[in-house]
Amino acid sequence: MRWVVTGTNRGIGLEMVRQLAARGDEVVATVRDVAAAHLTRALADASGGKVRVVACDVRSDADVGNLAREVGELPVDVVVNNAGVMGKMLSLEGLDLADAVSTFDANALGPIRVVRALLPALSRSRASVKRVVQVSSGMGSITDNTSGGAYAYRMSKAALNMANKSMSVDLAARGFVCIVMNPGWVQTDMGGSGANTPVDVSVRNMLGRIDALGPDDNGAFFDHKGGTFPY
Repeated sequence: MRWVVTGTNRGIGLEMVRQLAARGDEVVATVRDVAAAHLTRALADASGGKVRVVACDVRSDADVGNLAREVGELPVDVVVNNAGVMGKMLSLEGLDLADAVSTFDANALGPIRVVRALLPALSRSRASVKRVVQVSSGMGSITDNTSGGAYAYRMSKAALNMANKSMSVDLAARGFVCIVMNPGWVQTDMGGSGANTPVDVSVRNMLGRIDALGPDDNGAFFDHKGGTFPY
């Protein structure tokens, strides 16, 4: 299997590359700054050519275009849109709208850029289903929002969920399965040390779900612990 995983310099993305490399899959791992991504580069160096690190800020049309050129004529079986930002956690009165726009660009528009650019590579996949995975958040669930706040982050992830729903409809006839994944509250730099899910457990659970995807799963919002999560 050949994967493209965005946002792999730390946290969920880094652990996903680690687990995929350990099982022998090929990974194109994107980071914003290759020079600073020491751990990702170390995984690539130890992978025997299975892992390739590519610079890509998903907010940049030029960077995403370069990612597609780096992939070239190779088929891609799975795209995991993991890159994202938390944005500023501010009250309604103090909301920084410029920060909200930047958060939306990274978390909602970035995945659209990546999928659109990699459609030719995904279309070349000979896998039974062509998988597109959006790493979203329970905080993007409208149904589950009982605590309010986090406007920029919540809105960006809800928009990502809707984008995936449209992709699942538009690409179904081409053999694509497009899903949203809730990784849980994960012990990463973003999630914090108080989070209740170790990153290796979250990623292991997500990979198991991704590996098992079939046509009937298209458009679903999955929880890493099993079952679906409410939109």
